Amino acid sequence: MSQAPTVELGHGLAVSRIGFGGMALSHVYGPTDPSEALTTLHHALDIGVTFIDTADVYGRPRPDALGPAGTNEELISEVLRTRRDEVQLATKFGITGRIGDQPGDTPTRGDRDYVRSACEASLRRLGTDVIDLYYMHRRELGRPIEETVGAMAELVEEGKVRHLGLSEVTGDELRAAAAVHPITAVQSEWSIWSRDVERQVVPAAIEVGAGFVPYSPLGRGFLTGTLTKEGVSGSMLKGQPRFDENFEANQVVVDVVRAVAGEVSSTPAQVALAWLLAQGERLGVPVAPIPGTRRAARVDENAGAVRVALSTDQMSRLDRAADLVTGDRNLTFNGPQWISTGRE
Repeated sequence: MSQAPTVELGHGLAVSRIGFGGMALSHVYGPTDPSEALTTLHHALDIGVTFIDTADVYGRPRPDALGPAGTNEELISEVLRTRRDEVQLATKFGITGRIGDQPGDTPTRGDRDYVRSACEASLRRLGTDVIDLYYMHRRELGRPIEETVGAMAELVEEGKVRHLGLSEVTGDELRAAAAVHPITAVQSEWSIWSRDVERQVVPAAIEVGAGFVPYSPLGRGFLTGTLTKEGVSGSMLKGQPRFDENFEANQVVVDVVRAVAGEVSSTPAQVALAWLLAQGERLGVPVAPIPGTRRAARVDENAGAVRVALSTDQMSRLDRAADLVTGDRNLTFNGPQWISTGRE
C-alpha cells in the first residue's frame, strides 16, 4: 500500500485525506459490475485511499428484502476479508426503505432496538467484529436524537463500534448529540455548489470537536463536467431540478471549475476536491471528502487532488460559483426534512 496524506477527523480517528464513497458501487447511479467494483476497491487501498464509506441501505434490494439492502456492505466485505487492517471503515443505519427506488418519504428509525439490530446486521454482512465509524444516516424526526445516540454509545461501550458519526443533522441536533457522547464526524453534502452547511453545521462541528466528511463532493458528478443528460435520466438524479430542467443553466458553474482546472493543470474533479480541502482549512474544520467511482483510474484522479494548490483568486472565483446555481440540493423524492437545511 502506498503512503497517502491523512487527517484526524475528531477524537483520534485518522483517515485518508481523500476517502471512497461506496454508494457509487450501488444501483442508484446505474448498473455495477461486481468484479470491476472489487478491482476499484483494491486499487483504492493500494494507493492509500483507505477511508471507505458504505451504508446498510446501499445496494440492489433482493426480491424478498423488507428492509435495507445491505449488498454494498457485502461487496466491501470481500475486500475486508484480507485487508481489514488497512481500512478505516464507516457504515450507517437509520434508513429503512430503499433509497432511490421509490418516490415519497423514505422511512427512518432510531429506536434502541433498531440501532442494535442494525449494527449486528452490518457486522455480519461486513464480516468484521468492529466498525470504525458508525453513523446515524438520517434522523427519525419524531424521536429525540439523544435517545438514538445513547443507543449508539452502548455499542461503543461493548466494543462493536469505535467512533460515532451523524449524517445531515442541524447544528442544534449535533450539539444535543455531542452532549450524550463524543461525535467524531458529521457527514453531509458539501461542495462548491452545495454550501448551506457552512452556516450552522460546520460551526457546530468545530465547537464539538467533530470532523466533516462531505458526501457528493463532486456534485454527484456534475462538477466534473462529464455528466450527461442521458446519464441523469437513468439514475436517481432524474427529476431533480439541478440535474433535470436546469441542467444547461448550471453548466455555468462547471465552466468556472473547468477554467480554474486549466490554470492549475488539473481536472475539474481535482479542483472541486482541492477547494473542499482548502475550505476546511479556511474554516478550521478537518475535512475528508468521499467521492465515489466505479473505475480505478478515477480513484487515482481523485486522490491527486491533495497535490493541487489553489490561489486566493482561484478560491474566490470558485466561492462565487455557488451563487450561479439554479435549483436547491434537496433530493426531491424525500422532501426538505431529509437534509439539515430543511430543518434549520
